Amino acid sequence: MIGQLRGNLISKSPPVLLLDVHGVGYEVEAPMSTFYQLPALGEELTLHTHLIVREDAQILCGFATEVERRLFRALIRVNGVGAKLALGILSGMSADEFAHSILGNDTASLTRLPGVGKKTAERLVIEMRDRLADWQAGDVTALSGVAQPGSPDPVREAVSALIALGYRPPEASRMVQQVDSTGLSSEDIIRDALKASIEK
Repeated sequence: MIGQLRGNLISKSPPVLLLDVHGVGYEVEAPMSTFYQLPALGEELTLHTHLIVREDAQILCGFATEVERRLFRALIRVNGVGAKLALGILSGMSADEFAHSILGNDTASLTRLPGVGKKTAERLVIEMRDRLADWQAGDVTALSGVAQPGSPDPVREAVSALIALGYRPPEASRMVQQVDSTGLSSEDIIRDALKASIEK
Protein backbone atom coordinates (compact mmCIF):
# COMPACT_ATOMS: atom_id res chain seq x y z
CA MET A 1 0.00 0.00 0.00
CA ILE A 2 1.28 3.46 -0.93
CA GLY A 3 0.31 5.71 1.99
CA GLN A 4 2.18 8.91 1.18
CA LEU A 5 4.04 10.53 -1.69
CA ARG A 6 6.42 13.47 -1.61
CA GLY A 7 7.81 14.94 -4.79
CA ASN A 8 7.66 17.78 -7.28
CA LEU A 9 4.38 18.73 -8.91
CA ILE A 10 4.83 18.29 -12.67
CA SER A 11 1.34 18.87 -14.02
CA LYS A 12 -2.20 19.36 -12.82
CA SER A 13 -5.27 18.80 -14.97
CA PRO A 14 -8.27 18.14 -12.71
CA PRO A 15 -8.95 15.53 -11.53
CA VAL A 16 -5.44 14.15 -12.27
CA LEU A 17 -2.07 15.48 -11.17
CA LEU A 18 1.43 14.17 -11.89
CA LEU A 19 3.99 13.96 -9.11
CA ASP A 20 7.70 13.32 -9.79
CA VAL A 21 9.11 11.22 -6.95
CA HIS A 22 12.85 10.67 -7.51
CA GLY A 23 12.38 10.38 -11.26
CA VAL A 24 9.22 8.27 -11.15
CA GLY A 25 6.04 10.03 -12.28
CA TYR A 26 2.94 9.09 -10.30
CA GLU A 27 -0.47 9.89 -11.77
CA VAL A 28 -2.76 10.71 -8.87
CA GLU A 29 -6.50 11.35 -8.90
CA ALA A 30 -7.48 14.01 -6.40
CA PRO A 31 -10.63 15.88 -5.36
CA MET A 32 -10.94 19.58 -6.08
CA SER A 33 -10.49 20.33 -2.37
CA THR A 34 -6.90 19.10 -2.83
CA PHE A 35 -6.42 20.95 -6.14
CA TYR A 36 -7.31 24.21 -4.40
CA GLN A 37 -4.30 23.72 -2.13
CA LEU A 38 -1.68 22.69 -4.69
CA PRO A 39 1.56 24.68 -4.91
CA ALA A 40 2.95 26.08 -8.15
CA LEU A 41 4.29 23.65 -10.76
CA GLY A 42 7.79 22.45 -9.95
CA GLU A 43 7.39 22.91 -6.20
CA GLU A 44 7.47 20.10 -3.65
CA LEU A 45 4.23 18.51 -2.56
CA THR A 46 3.27 15.87 -0.02
CA LEU A 47 0.08 13.88 -0.54
CA HIS A 48 -1.71 11.39 1.69
CA THR A 49 -2.63 8.56 -0.67
CA HIS A 50 -4.95 5.60 -1.00
CA LEU A 51 -4.28 2.86 -3.56
CA ILE A 52 -7.22 1.08 -5.14
CA VAL A 53 -6.42 -2.21 -6.89
CA ARG A 54 -8.96 -3.63 -9.30
CA GLU A 55 -8.78 -6.41 -11.88
CA ASP A 56 -8.56 -3.90 -14.72
CA ALA A 57 -6.73 -0.97 -13.10
CA GLN A 58 -4.75 0.43 -10.20
CA ILE A 59 -5.91 3.88 -9.12
CA LEU A 60 -3.88 6.08 -6.80
CA CYS A 61 -5.93 8.74 -5.03
CA GLY A 62 -4.22 11.65 -3.29
CA PHE A 63 -5.33 14.12 -0.65
CA ALA A 64 -3.90 17.33 0.78
CA THR A 65 -4.85 16.42 4.34
CA GLU A 66 -5.30 13.31 6.44
CA VAL A 67 -8.88 14.44 7.15
CA GLU A 68 -9.70 14.22 3.45
CA ARG A 69 -8.22 10.74 3.19
CA ARG A 70 -10.08 9.52 6.27
CA LEU A 71 -13.35 10.84 4.90
CA PHE A 72 -12.65 9.25 1.50
CA ARG A 73 -11.96 5.89 3.13
CA ALA A 74 -15.18 6.16 5.14
CA LEU A 75 -17.15 7.05 2.01
CA ILE A 76 -15.97 4.11 -0.09
CA ARG A 77 -17.14 1.75 2.68
CA VAL A 78 -20.70 2.95 2.11
CA ASN A 79 -22.71 0.56 -0.03
CA GLY A 80 -22.90 1.85 -3.60
CA VAL A 81 -20.20 4.52 -3.20
CA GLY A 82 -17.07 3.96 -5.28
CA ALA A 83 -13.88 5.96 -5.61
CA LYS A 84 -15.21 8.22 -8.39
CA LEU A 85 -18.32 9.17 -6.43
CA ALA A 86 -16.31 9.69 -3.23
CA LEU A 87 -13.92 12.04 -5.05
CA GLY A 88 -16.92 13.86 -6.50
CA ILE A 89 -18.39 14.35 -3.03
CA LEU A 90 -15.10 15.73 -1.71
CA SER A 91 -14.92 18.02 -4.76
CA GLY A 92 -18.39 19.42 -4.21
CA MET A 93 -18.20 19.95 -0.44
CA SER A 94 -15.54 20.53 2.16
CA ALA A 95 -15.25 17.88 4.85
CA ASP A 96 -16.87 20.30 7.30
CA GLU A 97 -19.83 20.98 5.00
CA PHE A 98 -20.30 17.27 4.38
CA ALA A 99 -20.27 16.50 8.10
CA HIS A 100 -22.88 19.19 8.75
CA SER A 101 -25.08 17.80 5.96
CA ILE A 102 -24.85 14.29 7.38
CA LEU A 103 -25.39 15.24 11.01
CA GLY A 104 -28.21 17.60 10.04
CA ASN A 105 -29.95 15.00 7.85
CA ASP A 106 -29.64 17.47 4.96
CA THR A 107 -30.20 15.11 2.05
CA ALA A 108 -31.19 18.03 -0.20
CA SER A 109 -27.62 19.38 -0.19
CA LEU A 110 -26.21 15.93 -0.84
CA THR A 111 -28.43 15.30 -3.87
CA ARG A 112 -26.96 18.39 -5.56
CA LEU A 113 -23.64 16.57 -5.80
CA PRO A 114 -22.93 14.69 -9.08
CA GLY A 115 -24.02 11.07 -8.95
CA VAL A 116 -25.84 11.38 -5.62
CA GLY A 117 -29.53 10.58 -5.91
CA LYS A 118 -32.12 10.57 -3.16
CA LYS A 119 -31.52 6.95 -2.16
CA THR A 120 -27.75 7.39 -2.10
CA ALA A 121 -28.10 10.56 -0.01
CA GLU A 122 -30.32 8.77 2.50
CA ARG A 123 -27.87 5.87 2.66
CA LEU A 124 -24.97 8.29 3.23
CA VAL A 125 -26.80 9.91 6.13
CA ILE A 126 -27.62 6.56 7.73
CA GLU A 127 -24.20 4.94 7.30
CA MET A 128 -21.99 8.00 7.86
CA ARG A 129 -23.74 9.53 10.90
CA ASP A 130 -22.04 7.27 13.45
CA ARG A 131 -18.64 7.51 11.74
CA LEU A 132 -18.72 11.31 11.72
CA ALA A 133 -19.92 11.56 15.31
CA ASP A 134 -16.35 10.76 16.44
CA TRP A 135 -14.98 13.73 14.49
CA GLN A 136 -16.68 16.45 16.49
CA ALA A 137 -13.55 17.28 18.51
CA GLY A 138 -12.12 19.37 15.68
CA ASP A 139 -11.12 16.57 13.35
CA VAL A 140 -13.40 17.83 10.60
CA THR A 141 -12.25 21.26 9.49
CA ALA A 142 -12.97 23.45 6.51
CA LEU A 143 -10.52 22.84 3.68
CA SER A 144 -9.65 26.34 2.54
CA GLY A 145 -8.68 26.87 -1.07
CA VAL A 146 -5.59 28.53 -2.44
CA ALA A 147 -5.91 30.06 -5.89
CA GLN A 148 -3.32 28.97 -8.39
CA PRO A 149 -2.13 30.58 -11.63
CA GLY A 150 -4.43 29.88 -14.56
CA SER A 151 -3.71 27.63 -17.50
CA PRO A 152 -3.90 28.74 -21.17
CA ASP A 153 -7.54 27.64 -21.36
CA PRO A 154 -8.98 27.44 -17.83
CA VAL A 155 -12.59 27.33 -19.06
CA ARG A 156 -12.00 24.20 -21.14
CA GLU A 157 -10.09 22.57 -18.27
CA ALA A 158 -12.93 23.40 -15.88
CA VAL A 159 -15.53 21.79 -18.17
CA SER A 160 -13.36 18.68 -18.61
CA ALA A 161 -12.88 18.39 -14.85
CA LEU A 162 -16.61 18.64 -14.15
CA ILE A 163 -17.27 15.93 -16.74
CA ALA A 164 -14.65 13.74 -15.05
CA LEU A 165 -16.44 14.34 -11.74
CA GLY A 166 -19.64 12.88 -13.16
CA TYR A 167 -21.54 15.77 -14.72
CA ARG A 168 -22.93 15.37 -18.24
CA PRO A 169 -21.10 17.51 -20.87
CA PRO A 170 -24.04 19.91 -21.50
CA GLU A 171 -24.53 20.33 -17.74
CA ALA A 172 -20.81 20.93 -17.16
CA SER A 173 -20.72 23.57 -19.92
CA ARG A 174 -23.81 25.28 -18.53
CA MET A 175 -22.35 25.37 -15.01
CA VAL A 176 -19.11 26.96 -16.23
CA GLN A 177 -20.94 29.49 -18.42
CA GLN A 178 -22.78 30.78 -15.36
CA VAL A 179 -19.47 31.73 -13.74
CA ASP A 180 -17.67 35.00 -14.47
CA SER A 181 -14.39 33.34 -15.44
CA THR A 182 -12.47 36.53 -16.22
CA GLY A 183 -9.00 36.19 -14.74
CA LEU A 184 -9.84 32.99 -12.88
CA SER A 185 -7.82 29.76 -12.88
CA SER A 186 -9.54 26.50 -13.81
CA GLU A 187 -9.60 25.53 -10.11
CA ASP A 188 -11.39 28.78 -9.21
CA ILE A 189 -13.93 28.32 -12.03
CA ILE A 190 -14.67 24.76 -10.87
CA ARG A 191 -15.05 25.87 -7.26
CA ASP A 192 -17.45 28.71 -8.18
CA ALA A 193 -19.44 26.44 -10.51
CA LEU A 194 -19.81 23.74 -7.84
CA LYS A 195 -20.71 26.33 -5.20
CA ALA A 196 -23.38 27.87 -7.43
CA SER A 197 -24.80 24.43 -8.21
CA ILE A 198 -25.05 23.50 -4.54
CA GLU A 199 -26.62 26.82 -3.55
CA LYS A 200 -29.42 26.52 -6.15
